[in-house]
Amino acid sequence: MNYWLVKFAPFRYSWQEVLRTGRFEIYSVRNPQSRNNLKNMSLDDLVLFYHSQEGNQVMGVMKVIQTAHQDPTTLDPKWVSVTFESVRTFDNPVSLQTIKETASLQQIGLIRQPRLAVMPLTKEEFDGIVELTDVEVIVEKK
Repeated sequence: MNYWLVKFAPFRYSWQEVLRTGRFEIYSVRNPQSRNNLKNMSLDDLVLFYHSQEGNQVMGVMKVIQTAHQDPTTLDPKWVSVTFESVRTFDNPVSLQTIKETASLQQIGLIRQPRLAVMPLTKEEFDGIVELTDVEVIVEKK
């Protein structure tokens, strides 16, 4: 099994829409490295869904239910889409700031290549982000 992180702007398709429909198909990915990452996904791979541009946080986990196929937004055969199904919603989404402050996550693509929309994660990186969702949010009282 492989592990991934997919970034998508919530004003285009949000985690709430993934939950409502039960699925998400990533489309319009035009970066060759991200495209190659989509092509490397296998059925049942686990994927973190990240709200980019607004919110900047990991919202939940999906799994691959349809591997690379023609991107419906173009006729150019070199661009692909992948379809996912929601698996778990995080009660406490993991912010980019929290990821940046976590020593064991300093080498992930989200920090090293912030413009990349689809990136691989190691199992340790994936598990490390998931573990951060279980950290109780502490609110200071004034």
